[in-house]
Amino acid sequence: MAAAEAVGVGGLAEIAACALAPAVLLLAPTRAAALVRGPALLRPAAEVVPLPVAPALDAVALRLPPALLDPGTLRGLADPTAELVLPDPAQPIRDAPPPPLASAALALAKLARLLPAVVAAPAREVPDLGLLAVGAADVLAYPSAAAASLRPVAEAAVPLDGAPDARLVAFRAADGGVEHVAVLIGRPDEAARPGGRAPLARLHSECFTGDVLGSLRCDCGVQLRGAIRRMAEEGAGVLLYLAQEGRGIGLVNKLRAYRLQDGGLDTLDANRALGWGADERSFLVAAAMLEHLGVPRIRLLTNNPDKLAGLAACGIRVEGREAHAFAPNGVNDGYLETKARRFGHLLA
Repeated sequence: MAAAEAVGVGGLAEIAACALAPAVLLLAPTRAAALVRGPALLRPAAEVVPLPVAPALDAVALRLPPALLDPGTLRGLADPTAELVLPDPAQPIRDAPPPPLASAALALAKLARLLPAVVAAPAREVPDLGLLAVGAADVLAYPSAAAASLRPVAEAAVPLDGAPDARLVAFRAADGGVEHVAVLIGRPDEAARPGGRAPLARLHSECFTGDVLGSLRCDCGVQLRGAIRRMAEEGAGVLLYLAQEGRGIGLVNKLRAYRLQDGGLDTLDANRALGWGADERSFLVAAAMLEHLGVPRIRLLTNNPDKLAGLAACGIRVEGREAHAFAPNGVNDGYLETKARRFGHLLA
């Protein structure tokens, strides 16, 4: 298998050399559905056979004619923001039965923050190609296993504007990979002891555009700084800065989603058009960090009911919700309206 957005001529040749049968293109059902709904993406001469895209499917497989198994066409089929040019005369694109490991193949692409679009074929034994093999069960279990193996690996005092006693604790999984950071204000572990009021906590997914650049498209930057200020006022709190950019799709895919939003989609439909779910984040990471920090009970600073339920399901005692809404800025008005209407955020 190979990621459709990244595979080159050499990679396609290796797949063909190893394959027991012709390769198929695996897509997330939402991306396949977008292709079906939007034939204008294709050249007028192209024939796209209607695909039975059911929401319950984990993956959709497309049987491409040889003329379409080239890197440029595959990128266009995978990425709705890329130009899709089909040869003339175009040949039919037909659906095929998804292979048994299709869902694991798409999950592996997502772990790499690549679009969930994969060229795959059943393999035969071919020596000396240096191909990597990984078990499907290991791929599907990886997010939970990585969260369970999180450990604090570094800590330092980092005085912040408005919170001069702040400390940062960096966490990393056993196999390395991305790092998550806890921002500790005061002593939230002491505040979490029985008998007192539970400390404030916030789960904040990293947002390069909002947190660092001050983007007006979202409310992430003001939420980040507002949470630190609120915790400093109370004297204790913990902000978990999680490496889950774009609700878990990564920065590159978030920028692709922005392009789709500029074309008229909202943030939820843009993610789905790329093949991602509405929210790809895992609350296991945050729960593991809180346990290591000795903060088993919290008041959660959030507008998102899913965070309350998700943390509680992971064993954290959520003893209350503290509202954390900020006024729209004239640019992010539609974004905030979508969060309230389609994600159920409590912004009123």
